[in-house]
Amino acid sequence: MLDSKCKMCRRAGEKLFLKGERCFTPKCAISRNPGLPGMHRSSKGSSKSKRGGRGGSEFGKQLAEKQKVKRSYGLREKQFRKYFDAASKKHAATSDVLAQLLEARLDNVIYRLGFAGSRSQARQTAGHGHFIVNGRRVDIPSFQLKIGDIVAIRSGSASKAAFKDLKTALKKYQPPEWLELDKDNLVGKVKRLPTLQEIDMPFKLQLITEFYSR
Repeated sequence: MLDSKCKMCRRAGEKLFLKGERCFTPKCAISRNPGLPGMHRSSKGSSKSKRGGRGGSEFGKQLAEKQKVKRSYGLREKQFRKYFDAASKKHAATSDVLAQLLEARLDNVIYRLGFAGSRSQARQTAGHGHFIVNGRRVDIPSFQLKIGDIVAIRSGSASKAAFKDLKTALKKYQPPEWLELDKDNLVGKVKRLPTLQEIDMPFKLQLITEFYSR
């Protein structure tokens, strides 16, 4: 049976990298079968128009883009709307600020540092209180990090199965430029906030701005 995360990618028509390393292997469902999941594809029906992001109306494209971002970061509509509203109030491009708010979430930073294979795993480990921020235990995956914040695995959690062989796995891993990673001590630092161009995900955030500006 096709995993629900794989279905999300196939509905979006592109990889959303929801399953970590598997997304980079031939086992990736969208690599093997890029069509829509289920039996409702047809020769004329055009799965492109049903996806919205590959065709159809402008509204459909905007909606599909919003759904991609929500699924990638594991957010509900109410949560995502709060991020958008906060970003739109800043004196900067809404798309840039929205991207920075999403990337600065604790679970995302854990993922970007290589401490988890996917955002969903990062969200789970963060929620279980396996991480400390600036020396204090934090169990809120959406906790907003700032420049200079230090993220580390709790000493009591380092032996957990989720972090088994992590140091070995990190040897070949390179975090994004806006983060600093001490691979020996499993400590990360937010050096700065990322630019929109640095976020390696297939998002067109301007479409989301247009969606909420209707």
